[in-house]
Amino acid sequence: MGKFWCSLCIIIVLQLSQFATSRREQVSTPPLPVLPLPSFSQLKWQQRELIMFLHFGVNTFTDSEWGTGKENPAIFNPVGFNANQWVNTAAEAGISLMILTAKHHDGFCLWPSKYTGHSVASSPWKNGRGDVVQEFVTAVKAHGGGIDAGLYLSPWDLHDRRYGHDLQYNEYYLAQLQELLTKYGSVKEIWFDGAKGKNAKNISYYFTDWFAMVRELQSSINIFSDAGPDVRWVGNEQGFAGNTSWSTINSTSLSIGNGSILDYLNTGDPKGTNWLPAECDVSIRKGWFWHKSESPKKLSKLLEIYYNSVGRNCVMLLNVPPNSTGLISEADVQRLKEFRDAIERIFSINLAYKCLVKASSQRGGKGGGFGPENVIDNDHLWTYWAPRDDGDSDKKEHWIEMRIPNGGLRFNVVRIQEAIGLGQRIIKHEIYVDGKKLVEGTTVGYKRLHRLEEVVEGRVVRIVIREYRELPLISSLGLHFDPFWNPKEQ
Repeated sequence: MGKFWCSLCIIIVLQLSQFATSRREQVSTPPLPVLPLPSFSQLKWQQRELIMFLHFGVNTFTDSEWGTGKENPAIFNPVGFNANQWVNTAAEAGISLMILTAKHHDGFCLWPSKYTGHSVASSPWKNGRGDVVQEFVTAVKAHGGGIDAGLYLSPWDLHDRRYGHDLQYNEYYLAQLQELLTKYGSVKEIWFDGAKGKNAKNISYYFTDWFAMVRELQSSINIFSDAGPDVRWVGNEQGFAGNTSWSTINSTSLSIGNGSILDYLNTGDPKGTNWLPAECDVSIRKGWFWHKSESPKKLSKLLEIYYNSVGRNCVMLLNVPPNSTGLISEADVQRLKEFRDAIERIFSINLAYKCLVKASSQRGGKGGGFGPENVIDNDHLWTYWAPRDDGDSDKKEHWIEMRIPNGGLRFNVVRIQEAIGLGQRIIKHEIYVDGKKLVEGTTVGYKRLHRLEEVVEGRVVRIVIREYRELPLISSLGLHFDPFWNPKEQ
């Protein structure tokens, strides 16, 4: 009798084990990614959304945009310089990365480089013992990890006599790169460009060598230039990305300083083989360096730029130039606070949280982990709605909708985000409110913000994905009210 019960128990255990194994085998797995994919550092960069540029140097004291290279270092004397004020201003504006012009086109270095005398070491500031770069990175580090440092080292150098001689100048430039990337701690983004005047000396920049050196010295850094390799220029200095904005592009079609590829940079390429998202650089003032006669842009203009950069799958790089005292001007500080407060007011409340969400289908069925409810959780990257893959050769449209259970909601901004960790997929989408089409859109990417032409009060908001590279994956949806938006004034 004992053997019978023992055998029965063994049979039950085996059956339960087989059942559990069967259940695990039926759990839906995530869909395959669509290449190319972002790197870890590119994802981190994308999530920053708003970052800061700091143009500061001898031009700050000469009321110039581009210097001559003949400036006397004696003019550089920011008697009230305080890098902590810069960092505190950035923090209050919600900025997590600050990029300083360590050297601009005039060749003046904001650190005491041992390879040139044209630097702060030859200025009266702190009796020639000052180091702007050091104080900048120290202030960033002291803030406690919420803000990172970046640097710009201009390739064009109007001062150094080695400029125009390929070997000598490239050795000089690499030497300065090594100084900046070994003496000043972690740098999260380094900026290169091809800007130079029409009468500049002819020279070949050894970008491949430069990039290799950067990678060797700081492996987690993002390298910016017209051609990447991590972040690309958007193709203009107005801060506007293309209405169609792909993070993918063919880097073999890019070259630094090539004015014929601006449109390609602006829109990207759905068939691109490289993940190379765009950064939208723009200044809070008319100029890039501080000028006493200039004032910051209006709040409405900064919001317009935000919608057309961050809201078009890019990162907004906002230049805020310190003044000749060495501080960010109070007018700029206040405008940045207004800008941050406006963004918070618009996007801190997601009216979609009040909605019931349903979709045309979902991967793995109900309880499979890829349901439409994922679009209103707090993870905007790794949880997502995925429609069922029917294996049809002809791609059909998919939809997801937000339904307000009681009455309607007033909103004028619709936010859509893709799960870009598995690639950028959406080619064309439309937005309907109570059956009326209000938006015809193209790409989405990390974030797409649609400002509607009027405040809408509706009960059902449906987003229809018409075309896609592979099955669309929506990570987040939002319905927001922007009280600052008045399309009649734009």
